[in-house]
Amino acid sequence: MRSSAPYLNPSEAARRLGVSAKALRLYEQRGLLEPVRTSAGWRAYGPDEMARASEIVGLRALGFSLAQVGRVLKGDAQGLEQTLAVHQKALEAQLRQLAHTAQKVRDLRSDVAQGRTPTLTELAGLLAPVSSTVSAAFDLPWPWGGERFEWRGMRSLNYIVGPLGSGKTRLAQRLAEALPHAAWLGLERLEDGGAAARSKLDNDPLLRARVDEAMAWLVEDGAVPSDALVALLAALEAEGPAAFVVDMIEQGLAQATQEALMAWLRGRGPGARPIFMLTRSCAILDLAAVGADEAIVLCPANHSPPTQVAPYPGAPGYEAVATCLASPEVRARTAGVIAWRPPVVATCPAPAPPARTA
Repeated sequence: MRSSAPYLNPSEAARRLGVSAKALRLYEQRGLLEPVRTSAGWRAYGPDEMARASEIVGLRALGFSLAQVGRVLKGDAQGLEQTLAVHQKALEAQLRQLAHTAQKVRDLRSDVAQGRTPTLTELAGLLAPVSSTVSAAFDLPWPWGGERFEWRGMRSLNYIVGPLGSGKTRLAQRLAEALPHAAWLGLERLEDGGAAARSKLDNDPLLRARVDEAMAWLVEDGAVPSDALVALLAALEAEGPAAFVVDMIEQGLAQATQEALMAWLRGRGPGARPIFMLTRSCAILDLAAVGADEAIVLCPANHSPPTQVAPYPGAPGYEAVATCLASPEVRARTAGVIAWRPPVVATCPAPAPPARTA
């Protein structure tokens, strides 16, 4: 290891790059980045490695799959035009969003000129992405007591987590009912090997084309094709729904597929239809990778009302969220397993001794 320049450990390098240490390991596994090793064998990132990592992060932000990143780094332009077209579409959506915000600023300035003071909500709304203005209000289902619940600040990607028995599935189903034009994607999507999804694809060539395009991107990013992935993509690429609520989005997906799926979902750009994901997988909800347009809602074990949790260690509810997540390997190993306790044998109290008589 060269010692004349400052070297960073994986955590510090990831922090400066704005990614997770897991992402750096993934780049290394795919042959895109090769950190140096200390005399003790630890990974370290010097100026050259950080420069290459910055290029990779930038290309990923443009929507490139890992395979495309590798080709671009080698000077191969294959697939470049299509990816740039998608990025152009995302930029145009951002321009529309900025124009919308600029109009709100003009309206508020006009109000101020006429003597009306804007509310704090109106001012805060200038900083929020358009997707965060979506909200839903409803009475909480059992196991709650019917309390009124309002979900504000919905983002492009929303995670619903909680321990077993917390009511998170019922919350998600109620949310799907409350959101206008939302689609509920339950586990029945996996029945008969995703036969319903394949039938839909056979009857809709345009949908099949969109699913094939998404599948190609995901496979290049390391995903493993499967019936579960086809069923999920067929639902997410369908026209009509304004939002999706997905039960256990990781079900039937390998770890590499889950990681590629999250990269694909994050690359949809502004204006994408919101997705609400029930999950217990740390490959889906990587707390170190949660972005500004993502939100986490925790259903507590004690059935207190669901609460939004910031993805930072020390934030209220953070540790509770972290304990609900496990690796895909553990999730697969414990699928369908429920906690078991030996029955408690009821015993009668010993009879009281007879009263002594004088």
